[in-house]
Amino acid sequence: MKEIYFAGGCFWGTEHYFKQIEGVVDTDTGFANGRTDIVNPSYEEVYTDQTGYAETVRIRYDETRVGLRFLVRMFFRAIDPTSLNRQGHDEGTRYRTGVYYTDEAERERIQQVFDEEQARWDAPLVVELEPLRAYYSASDYHQDYLDQHPDGYCHLPLSMFKFAREAKPEVD
Repeated sequence: MKEIYFAGGCFWGTEHYFKQIEGVVDTDTGFANGRTDIVNPSYEEVYTDQTGYAETVRIRYDETRVGLRFLVRMFFRAIDPTSLNRQGHDEGTRYRTGVYYTDEAERERIQQVFDEEQARWDAPLVVELEPLRAYYSASDYHQDYLDQHPDGYCHLPLSMFKFAREAKPEVD
C-alpha cells in the first residue's frame, strides 16, 4: 500500500470523497504540517489557527488499482485551488489546501499534475506541495464522520461523492 496526504478544507468531506474512489483502501482524518513544537494537537487547538496544522486526510491506496496522479487530479476536482485558507464556507489556515508526500520520488509525478492544473487557471494556485513533516490522527469523533452523520455538515456538494464513486481509476 502507498499513502498520500490531502488537505482539502474540512476533512469530513475530503475523507468521504476519497473513500468513494476505487483503489482507496483506507482513510484517516487528522492534522498535518503544523508547528513542530506542538505534538498531537487536539481539534480544539487546531481550530484556533495558532498551531499551523491543516485538517488533512491520510489516504492509503492500492497502486495496482489507482495511481498517484489520478488521486491528485481527483483532489483538484474537489477544491478551489486558487482560494487561500478557504474552502466553501470554511475559513482559516487550518482549511488551507495541500498535498503532502512521504516519498521524495513521488514529488515529480505530483508536480506534473500541479503544472497541468495551473494551465487551467488564470490565477496562481495556492495549494501547498510539501513533504509530510508531521501528521496526527484526529479523535474517533472525526473519523468517518459523514458515514456516522449522513446529514452532517459538508462543504462539498453531494454530486462530488457520486462523481468520485463513478470515476474510473487510472494507474500511473
